[in-house]
Amino acid sequence: MSEISFVDVEGIKLCFKFKGEGYPIFLIHGFAKKEFWMGQIDVLSTQFKVIWFDNRGVGESDRPNMPYTMKMLVEDLKGLMNFLNIQKAHLIGHSLGSFIAQNFTINYPERVNKLILMSTNPGLPDQKGIDIFKDNQIALYEARIKDPISGFYTKMKVRFTREFLKLMKSDPKKQFHGIFSAENLIKSENENAWTPQDIVNHSNALADHNTLADLHKIKHKTLIIAGEKDRLTPIISSEQVHEKIPNSELRIVSGGHYFPLENAPEVNQIIIDFLKS
Repeated sequence: MSEISFVDVEGIKLCFKFKGEGYPIFLIHGFAKKEFWMGQIDVLSTQFKVIWFDNRGVGESDRPNMPYTMKMLVEDLKGLMNFLNIQKAHLIGHSLGSFIAQNFTINYPERVNKLILMSTNPGLPDQKGIDIFKDNQIALYEARIKDPISGFYTKMKVRFTREFLKLMKSDPKKQFHGIFSAENLIKSENENAWTPQDIVNHSNALADHNTLADLHKIKHKTLIIAGEKDRLTPIISSEQVHEKIPNSELRIVSGGHYFPLENAPEVNQIIIDFLKS
C-alpha cells in the first residue's frame, strides 16, 4: 500500500506518497496535483520505488501566499530527496512538472539518473502568454465552482482528445484501463482543489522558466513524450527541447495533454522500456 507522509522543507510542509521498492522515481505534476499520476503508480511501483507529491500551493501541501519562483519549486524537490536520503533518482515531469525537472537537472545534474519530460517546452514566449494562461485557469475555476460537472468537462476539452472526452461523457462510470472513470476525476478535481490565489502564485514561476540556452547542459539520457493532439503544449515545443538536449529521444503518442491518463498502458510501457534499457 502507498503511504501518505509529510516533510518540512524550509518551513513549507509538502505532502508525498511512496509505493514499491527498487530504484527511486520522482513523479512531478503540472497544474494538477499528485493524483494526476494515478495511471502510472501501480504499474511503475512493481519495478521501482515511486515517490509522488503535491507541489507547494497544491493539494495537501502548504499553500504560502506569495509569488512562487522556479527556484522554490526546484529546491522543494531537492529538500524532499534529502529528507528521503535519496542522492540520485529518475525524474518524470509533466507540463509544469517537466519545467521543474528541466531546471532541477540543469542545477543539480549529479542528483538525476534518467529524465522523462512529458508535454514539455523550453519556456513560454512572453508575459502575455502567461497572463492568458493564468486568466484561463481562473475562469475554469469559476466554472467548476458554479457547476462541478459542467466545469470539469469544459476544462478537459483541451486536456483529453475529443474522442476520449466523448467516451467519458457517454458513460461517466466507465472505468478506463481499470484505473479511473469520469466520476473519479470529477471527485478528485473538487478535493483539495486549486484556488485563484494558488493559480496566480504558480503562474509567477512560469516566467522563470526559460531553459533554451541551457538545455545543452543536460547530458543525461532523456525521453521526451508528446501528445499528438496536445493543444496546450504542441509537439513543436517538445521538438525544440529534443533538439537542444544531446542525449534525448522523442516519442509521440496519440493522446492530448493528459495522455498519461488517456494512454496510460502505452505510456507506462514506454517509460519502463526506457528506464530499463
